[in-house]
Amino acid sequence: MWIRKAERDRRKGVDSPMPTQFVSNEEFVPRPQNEEQKKVESLIGDLAAQASRRIGLSRRDYMRTSMGLATCFLAANEVYGDYWDVAAEEAYEPAATEEKFPKGEYFILDVQAHFTNGYALNFRNNDFLKGMGFQLDNSTESYGYKNFVKEFFFDSETEMIVISGVPGREQNKNAQGQQLEGRARGGGILPSWLMSDARNEINTIAGSRRALCQGNLAPNHYWDRAANKMDRTATLEQMERELKQYKIDSWKWYCHFDPGRSGGGFQLDDENAYWFYEESKKRGMKLFSVHKGFSAQSRTLGHLCNPKDVEKAALDHPDINFVIYHSALQHSPSEPEFKDPAKLDTSKGDMAWHNVLMDIKKRNPKMKNVYPELGSFFGLLALSHPGLAMHGVGKNIQTYGVDHIIWGTDCIWYGSPQWVIEAFKRFQISDEYCEKFGYKKLSKQDKAKIFGLNAAKLYGINVKERRKAMPADALSRLKIAYAETGGERENAAYGWVRADD
Repeated sequence: MWIRKAERDRRKGVDSPMPTQFVSNEEFVPRPQNEEQKKVESLIGDLAAQASRRIGLSRRDYMRTSMGLATCFLAANEVYGDYWDVAAEEAYEPAATEEKFPKGEYFILDVQAHFTNGYALNFRNNDFLKGMGFQLDNSTESYGYKNFVKEFFFDSETEMIVISGVPGREQNKNAQGQQLEGRARGGGILPSWLMSDARNEINTIAGSRRALCQGNLAPNHYWDRAANKMDRTATLEQMERELKQYKIDSWKWYCHFDPGRSGGGFQLDDENAYWFYEESKKRGMKLFSVHKGFSAQSRTLGHLCNPKDVEKAALDHPDINFVIYHSALQHSPSEPEFKDPAKLDTSKGDMAWHNVLMDIKKRNPKMKNVYPELGSFFGLLALSHPGLAMHGVGKNIQTYGVDHIIWGTDCIWYGSPQWVIEAFKRFQISDEYCEKFGYKKLSKQDKAKIFGLNAAKLYGINVKERRKAMPADALSRLKIAYAETGGERENAAYGWVRADD
């Protein structure tokens, strides 16, 4: 049985801004909490209780500060070893963190940002906020659009987002052949039309370009089941709609989903995908974000999450850029501690399916159009064991180059993305790992590229111009008002865990 992580923590009295175990984004079965994670969770509580008493705050209020996040990394270091760049004084002095990691140091563009069709926003109904267009409701579901805005733009340092798709098939016409509009289009949890509407609303409220969006259309969404082939007419109609009406900024593909009930998925290098590429290129769209790894949603089609099909597709289409979500990490729910030798080679730090993606580049060193992405990759490995995060990020950079690694978090499934941002700021590859495996230390310039500059190039964003406009835009003013009126991070992870953990 599964339970929301936030509800599990509430019942157990756990209050942590960083998840203390693997949380499912509903794309895989969550692994049970391991012994090290249990120790970290307990130690966070103990350290937070001591520190909050010392400075005169309740533990809950303390854990919503930078000091609370620092405490999480201190606890992780005590359990795993000295992996995170955190000093003891950061647990008592906010200035110590601000001096070391000043806010605004990095332009942060998150290419994997999700919400669903609820409406939740859990802070006070302020007249200023209402005047900026927010009709706040404190009683509805945390996965909703408004809580999504709060978690990303108010409770984290994220400056821009790509609203990322969840696979679903829109009904572009009714039984009479008339075009459907509004919610009548359907399309599942986060359809293209809803992503487009949300992007437009965010940018309109901000008065600045803060959000981009993806389109969910894929080769098997409209299927002629009688002839057992793609309905190319319907596919082209929807392609035109998503590109011209929704004005999407990239495609999001799930090869192992079957929204059109074709009886199968598809691969990046099959005939239907190639036809789609050509039609998309004719219309000017050459950016494809592809879910790879995490295959547990489909027992029959999960093998299509293996990134082996990336190779031929990328080589045959050098004018298309492929962002490979999750860096293709295979998630095995039966191996909570990454100890299955079939899934992890500890002598090399090779992890299942991630190594397939790495081998593709090694065979094709001149290939420049594949970009590993870090959503549910860096954060998950950091929670499992920071050494695995060193291997994962180290190999990505070593193999594809630091200018090809893309930042994403897969939030709001994990709550506010701030803890992942903090983790990456504090992240470094050890001397031991650099010497033994040939990885390189990360400079601030490297982190700046990964946090947002690389993705900005893919999406055609002039970072200097964007950042120049942001301080004066309405979202920045809202964030200031939010803080001044007592707005607080929820410290809630909204994904799923096992009920017995």
